[in-house]
Amino acid sequence: MNRSTASLDRGAHIEHTDLRAISFHHVRFPGLELVDVEISGEIQDVTINGVDIGPLIEAELNRRLPDRVKLHPTTVVEFQVGGAILERLWAETEDRARALPPELLHERVRDEWSFIETLRHLGFASAAWVGRMVLGDPVPWHPLDLPWDEAPGWDGIPWDRDARPSLDEVIAVRRKRRAMVRDVINGLTPEQLDSTVTQTAPGWPQLEEFPLTQCLFIVVNEEWHHRLYAERDLDALEATAAATEGEN
Repeated sequence: MNRSTASLDRGAHIEHTDLRAISFHHVRFPGLELVDVEISGEIQDVTINGVDIGPLIEAELNRRLPDRVKLHPTTVVEFQVGGAILERLWAETEDRARALPPELLHERVRDEWSFIETLRHLGFASAAWVGRMVLGDPVPWHPLDLPWDEAPGWDGIPWDRDARPSLDEVIAVRRKRRAMVRDVINGLTPEQLDSTVTQTAPGWPQLEEFPLTQCLFIVVNEEWHHRLYAERDLDALEATAAATEGEN
């Protein structure tokens, strides 16, 4: 990530713009005007008109999504509970997806990943952080795995952006990856959870003495947030399907 110190001209006006994958740290916006603005991402130590809005947002999200408070695990039992919650929630989301015309599952909503691409990326995340880092397999990949868009690319790691597998094909891979993660979590001991892992073989990730608990938390975090994105986009896809059906 490039870091720089810069300023916009006084009175600058920005509209109808998507600002993606951008981080603001230690930034002031005096005299800012925000109208019809949508923000999604990590909000921490953000003060608006003298009010730190971070705790307010956290409290409201926890109210709307009661399972959310259980998705910050630090103990073996908490990881097991969190894993079971994610499997239940994703089963519901996949049922919604199956009710849609298959071609819509390849559609991108507001240029975000399609439903199929989302599942492919989660397969990549599980392979990277559990298959490679925790279990030590230097090449845990499946041809349908999909790294994040800004990834630099690595030799030997699949990255087929043009693939259009069916939902059943992707879920077949996903079931194997879920079983892999489930087995690791269910077999955890407190001593293992407090240990570190190292992977220096060519590829990604390459890390030494990395906390095992952080590897597992990355997967939990990816599963939780990408499901929220998928649910949001399924709302739009269901509306598209309903409109199309109404025209026929």
